[in-house]
Amino acid sequence: MTTAPWRDPALPAAARVDDLLARMTLEEKTAQLYGVWVGADTDGEGVAPHQHDMTSDYDWDELITLGLGQLTRPFGTAPVDPALGTQALARAQRRIAAAGRFGIPAVAHEECLAGFTAWQATAYPVPLAWGATFHPELVEEMARRIGRDLRSVGVHQGLAPVLDVVRDPRWGRVEETIGEDPYLVGTIGTAYVRGLESAGVVATLKHFAGYASSAGARNLAPVRAGVREFADVTLPPFEMALREGGARSVMAAYTETDGVPASADPALLTRLLREEWGFTGTVVADYFGIGFLENLHRVAATPAEAAHAALLAGIDVELPTLKCYGEPLLDAVRAGEVPEALVDRAARRVLLQKCELGLLDEDWTPEPGVPVDLDSTGNRALARGLAEESVVLLDNPDGLLPLSPDARIAVVGPRAADALAMLGCYSFPSHVLTHHPGRPTGIGIPTVLEALRAELPDAKVTFAEGCDTSDPDTGGFEEAVARTAEADVCVAVLGDRAGLFGRGTSGEGCDATDLSLPGVQGALLDALVGTGVPVVLVLLTGRPYALGRWQGRLGAAVQAFFPGEEGGPAVAGVLSGRVNPSGRLPVSVPQVPGGQPWTYLQPPLGLAGEVSNLDPTPLYAFGHGRSYTTFAWEDFTGGDEPVELAADGTYDVSLTVRNTGDRDGAEVVQLYLHDPVASVTRPDVRLIGYRRVELAPGAAARVTFRFHPDLSAFTDRSGRRVVEPGALELRLAASSADVRHTARLTLTGPLREPGPDRRLVCGTEVSDET
Repeated sequence: MTTAPWRDPALPAAARVDDLLARMTLEEKTAQLYGVWVGADTDGEGVAPHQHDMTSDYDWDELITLGLGQLTRPFGTAPVDPALGTQALARAQRRIAAAGRFGIPAVAHEECLAGFTAWQATAYPVPLAWGATFHPELVEEMARRIGRDLRSVGVHQGLAPVLDVVRDPRWGRVEETIGEDPYLVGTIGTAYVRGLESAGVVATLKHFAGYASSAGARNLAPVRAGVREFADVTLPPFEMALREGGARSVMAAYTETDGVPASADPALLTRLLREEWGFTGTVVADYFGIGFLENLHRVAATPAEAAHAALLAGIDVELPTLKCYGEPLLDAVRAGEVPEALVDRAARRVLLQKCELGLLDEDWTPEPGVPVDLDSTGNRALARGLAEESVVLLDNPDGLLPLSPDARIAVVGPRAADALAMLGCYSFPSHVLTHHPGRPTGIGIPTVLEALRAELPDAKVTFAEGCDTSDPDTGGFEEAVARTAEADVCVAVLGDRAGLFGRGTSGEGCDATDLSLPGVQGALLDALVGTGVPVVLVLLTGRPYALGRWQGRLGAAVQAFFPGEEGGPAVAGVLSGRVNPSGRLPVSVPQVPGGQPWTYLQPPLGLAGEVSNLDPTPLYAFGHGRSYTTFAWEDFTGGDEPVELAADGTYDVSLTVRNTGDRDGAEVVQLYLHDPVASVTRPDVRLIGYRRVELAPGAAARVTFRFHPDLSAFTDRSGRRVVEPGALELRLAASSADVRHTARLTLTGPLREPGPDRRLVCGTEVSDET
């Protein structure tokens, strides 16, 4: 029997897909463009469609005779044993392949924002914690492990990373972001993409684009960002993750920008993404995003009109269901209202990706063939290391930390003894298990209280909850104050409870009116400080909160952003001194709860000045973080006189970092750009490079940054990306507000427009020195 060309792995993928498309009916092509939400049942007997209020009614057995594009979250919908779920998914895939004429299985996708969102899978720190590490290589290794776990159970596509840049920290999904700086978001996000793709899993960039710039920090609110903010802040992380990371999928954002929903925007999803950036992968809808064109945005009158608008814009796959790309789209194509060429275009992209994944090969098999252990010893060790590197020591003015090993310690606060205090809203226990009361978490999650008792066995540790995370009841204050008064030191563990759509203080749809600590936690902290006993504030949060009210009143302050299943031991290790803190703030910590939104990317009039009585200067700046050791920055290469540099040349700036303390530590050297005069207003400083350097006591390393003028490019008044001649400053700093050395440059030559191959990343080198 002769193998059909589309089955022949020796042929180019494009030729195979062209042959296959020519054989398919309209109905079969359209079936590749939607997903079905499924849930693996707990006894492993099969995978069945999962109903949702925005899904269409359909018969599963009849539906799959046409084929199927995607299976939506077979592991992320309900708690299912991974081994049984793997078997059930494999059986479902065999049914899909057997039912259709061509035997093509579906792409199975899952959420993997902070680990595979499945029962018994490792819960890693949230992306905001990745940003705090300033350590892309470690994030890449985490993503590689997540990818291997996904592939081990038969999943092909992961819906991560989130590349939204924080513009207003009141937004509920700040915990899902990497930070408030596009370069940090881009480099850390690109590392995640590399790791996931290296495991053979399709990484999906989201949310493209502008989602985090919603007005008033409200979820799905309109985006009112200007064209230059959109081009210079919102878009760069996506471009970097595509060009440098090789991401193969993009998810369209829910939001609208200047009246145009992203899901119906050809300028964004086709002209920019594909024609300018050269993207060749698939664009998928955010869940129900195509239907929202009809019932939320009101730019379509029917599901068919919504389908037409989304297809025309460039969305290839409707997720998680077939509300619009099912019968409504078919009827519209048959009626001549939607060109079949749009279906062909999307189906070709989907089938090309399936070809890349091996799903068109004759020897395809749905059984992964490897043991299923989604929370391995190696995973937990990496989760611990990532958590430890993400903890930020905000302040330790009198050296109260590390804690004395035999101290009397009062641990107080609603986050101290709750395992869920470690997890973000897209972790499986917070995201899914709340709907299944009584089911165990499936993974071990030590609390701060448990971990601190284990860390300091000779200490006398007492505990009082004090209050709830968000409830206004102050009835527990009396006991908390009493325990504190009896102690040498109080460790106040406060923060957020992750949830969805108002069921938490952080997470999707859990937006904040201001940046006060949730509930009565601020009042509890006041009461604890009022005892006169030194207080160590430990924050476990999904966003920064205003701490100026306690400036100068705390013994120490520690920030951890939902640090994952090993976050308790990581925080306890910092408190005990076993871990030398090295995290740096990926978001600024404000002085006061109001005066927002504010990030450090401000032009002159966005900074403090005489034109307003409001001072937006943060209490702790972007990039800030303290250590238990000290570092000297020596032998800087820059001088007082400006150096001339051609607009397409390179310039090296370097210094030596020396650990002058008595213990191992890590310093994060940050490179910022200051543009004194430009044709449009520019941020006073912005990050263009960084390097984390780990040093033993007395050791030193030479850190070199290779600056290329492409890194100074911005969008001018005409919408062009340009490199302007003139003065620049390169500032080596320990934070955006702590500049240590400055190199002055003068770019020479004519104005230059860097092309699509412009430099996006500042090269760095580190060499050991004696």
